[in-house]
Amino acid sequence: MSRGICPRVNSCGSFWILSAVIFAASSLIDVDAYSCHEVKTAFQLRQVGPLHRVPETPGTDVDLLVCKHQGPSCCTRKMEESYTFAVRRETLHNIHSYSYELEHLLSGHSDAFQDMFQYLLSFSQGHLSSMLEGTYTSVSRHALPHVNQLFSSLSLYLRGANVSVEATVHQFFNNLFPLVYTKLINPGIDGSMMMGNEMGDCLRMIRQDVNPFGPHPAVMAQELAGALGAGRQLGLALEEGLEVMNATEHVSLSKECVKGLVKMVYCSHCSGYTLIKPCVGYCLNIMRGCLASVSELDQPWRRYTSLLEQLTHTMAGHHSLELALLGVGGHVNEALLYAQLHGPLITATVDKVCGLTTGEPTSMQPTSSEVTTSTVTSSSPRPSAASSEPLPEQWPRQLAHMRSSFPLKPSKNNKHSLRTLSREFLLYLQRYKSFFAALPEMLCEGDNVVDDSHCWSGDSVVERSLCGLLTQPAERLLVHGRRRHREMEAGEFCKSDMITLSGRMLVIHKKVRTLSVMSLRIAI
Repeated sequence: MSRGICPRVNSCGSFWILSAVIFAASSLIDVDAYSCHEVKTAFQLRQVGPLHRVPETPGTDVDLLVCKHQGPSCCTRKMEESYTFAVRRETLHNIHSYSYELEHLLSGHSDAFQDMFQYLLSFSQGHLSSMLEGTYTSVSRHALPHVNQLFSSLSLYLRGANVSVEATVHQFFNNLFPLVYTKLINPGIDGSMMMGNEMGDCLRMIRQDVNPFGPHPAVMAQELAGALGAGRQLGLALEEGLEVMNATEHVSLSKECVKGLVKMVYCSHCSGYTLIKPCVGYCLNIMRGCLASVSELDQPWRRYTSLLEQLTHTMAGHHSLELALLGVGGHVNEALLYAQLHGPLITATVDKVCGLTTGEPTSMQPTSSEVTTSTVTSSSPRPSAASSEPLPEQWPRQLAHMRSSFPLKPSKNNKHSLRTLSREFLLYLQRYKSFFAALPEMLCEGDNVVDDSHCWSGDSVVERSLCGLLTQPAERLLVHGRRRHREMEAGEFCKSDMITLSGRMLVIHKKVRTLSVMSLRIAI
């Protein structure tokens, strides 16, 4: 009987031994499954902090402040501190990476516009100098310093200096009058006497009263003030906008915001989910809460970009700035012709005011080097300085010819002309009109959120198909967030700083709008 029982006993013993082995093996598997190796790897790869802060195995008696959850945890208080520093650094870096694109748009096109302005000024200066040298040889050499001064002042004006276009243009013609009087109207007068003493000063002082150049100086000043004014204000507005964007780099995140970010980004690691990403709706609510005060810049920014568009259209529409600068040579030529045609009257007036004793004016019998008409009557057509000098109605065609001969390529951004550069700028600007309102969405795109069937809700892993746009925890956060946005100062993306930036953009808006209206009136 004992033999009959023994096999059963041995069989039972084998069963219990096998069960003990399986239990021991399963215990080893569970221990390995709950190790913190993956957490430590993620901690190292993301450069969160010192590796010794990560435990080897999960703890059960951890007193956490942010990442509280039931069950064992691979996180410690020290790790939470590291997560806090890391998530603040990463979030600000992501914000700055997006704002950098906008800063590059503003700074790059600000430089490109200035390069184009300087190119057009240089082109126009060369055009005027060539016209004077080829048509008014006796005047050109002495007029060169005044031509240089004219375009130097216009360049400073476009760069934002406190320069008046009208005063600059009138000063140019004031300085030109003694030359024209002695070289064109009365070439027999001793030019050195006229230029080097009080007689020359007298001619400069009475120029606007005598009006030897007719309406042309005023028309030239008006056209330049309108076209260059829009370009100047566009450059100033771009600089102001760039300063506003630079100021956003110094904002900070509040403690409440950082806690929410830690819970969203890193608390899943405490449970061993190092690869899981936040749900989209959850991420949006956290970011909107953190950036609520930044979104207050949305409306001022939209008004600012709209004014940039208006200024760009005013400046580049119908080639306004290009034609205004190209027209300088034509206006000067017409002014000199006007002075020649009215030489006797100008001489008589000057003789009375400045006490100059002159012979019979010889403006009607010019030397071969000067260009005038042989006989001028009221029915005669207006003389032309040279057959190659375009009439006003021919300037657009002349501009098109010169553009084909001299491609306007002042910068890498520009491909053909000021209009092409402006069109490119407006295209990029359109993409950033809603920058401050869309910033939370941009931060919750790509690798920052879930791209598979499961996501992190802040408390646990949920199915993406079940959470919809907002997970249940995120919905609760949104309801409380609406109330907390004011209480926690919404991410204290420094509320006071945002108010200051909004105020600055309002000032820019008023300045640019005023100049835009003035430029439109002048253009009309």
